[in-house]
Amino acid sequence: MNKTVKLIQEKIGVSHVDAVKIMEKAVAGGEINDAITPEEWLDKRFLPNCVLVDETGYTKMCVDALKIIGTTAATDYGASRQRDLGQLWADMTRGYLGEYAFMLFLKEKWGIEADIGHEKGEIQQYLPMDIHKIRRKCSDDFNEPKINIGVKTTKWNGIWLDIPGNQFNHSDIHVLMKIGAGRDHLIAFFKKISVFKDKVLAKGKEVGSLSNDEADTIFDNLPTFSCIPAYICGFVRKSDNYKQLSYKGKKGRLHYNICAWNGSINPGDLDKIKEREGVSAKGKVNFSGIGRFAHDKGYLFNSGSLLWQRKDWKKICDSL
Repeated sequence: MNKTVKLIQEKIGVSHVDAVKIMEKAVAGGEINDAITPEEWLDKRFLPNCVLVDETGYTKMCVDALKIIGTTAATDYGASRQRDLGQLWADMTRGYLGEYAFMLFLKEKWGIEADIGHEKGEIQQYLPMDIHKIRRKCSDDFNEPKINIGVKTTKWNGIWLDIPGNQFNHSDIHVLMKIGAGRDHLIAFFKKISVFKDKVLAKGKEVGSLSNDEADTIFDNLPTFSCIPAYICGFVRKSDNYKQLSYKGKKGRLHYNICAWNGSINPGDLDKIKEREGVSAKGKVNFSGIGRFAHDKGYLFNSGSLLWQRKDWKKICDSL
């Protein structure tokens, strides 16, 4: 495990803490299991499906998100929590980074250029297809893809591809991306382009709130921008047949913890599991790493249940 963690740090440029988290969540999501060792997972699954988003790519996605935040609902999906404009901008940028990283994956690994088509408009208009146009090496023109691809983005600690409501039927393929953009990615970018040194901190010195030494200390302590690693975790197909209550888990002293799910989730499913697994009235059925989702209808997949091998991706790329 320690050797694998060190290789993750070296290969994609993350901290030790993030490398440990990546490993832990690969285990929790079922990507590493009795049949796949950490070394096999790293060499065959993780590293071949990683890309790096540079400053140019980040800038494009940050600006694309800025174009649309004024017309986007400020609440989290399925919750009442209100996000301020800055948080909304950061969250949307992270989501766009996932789409951009998938575009890099298609180009670098499969020779397919893609247009993710971020334009101002109603979100429903763009829901079915995050990839709007593609162009192969042998072609001069961009064309609409023959299948619709949806891209879901999560942080390093995510282990679930969660598709609420009827969204599963809107795309032929659903891709899960993990992005190494933490809570400070927007601040790090602002530091990189001198927003703080030339504007905020300069203004602070101008009005007498900061000395030169204090401004320098604040600037030095701000996070530093670097290329953002992304892991294309895998995908699921809408056309596949999924069994009802396709789950795995473990019963504790009081609660039952679900660590794997592969298919639809419907109202009442957790009550059925509670009865089936003999959970007491005081006990709960929870999902690993998240507890409960904000909805009880849609489709749900742990990262270990996703398709990810080269032969799987080849079928998708050939059908685009």
